[in-house]
Amino acid sequence: MSDHVYKIVELTGSSSKSMEDAVNQAVERAARTLHHMRWFEVTETRGHIEDGRVAHWQVTLKIGFTLEP
Repeated sequence: MSDHVYKIVELTGSSSKSMEDAVNQAVERAARTLHHMRWFEVTETRGHIEDGRVAHWQVTLKIGFTLEP
């Protein structure tokens, strides 16, 4: 196993469907410009309430990716 150096970015994904979809939205969007993504950590979860129901999720996460050699 080789050693790695990681860079970490913080993103917030959003979704009207679910927390999981909000995470997937953030990861999929980041994949367009970030390469070698290896892990993520959810650091915060928020939501928007309308008429007594959850209407929207916001999930903040850190994504770690390895730097190119």
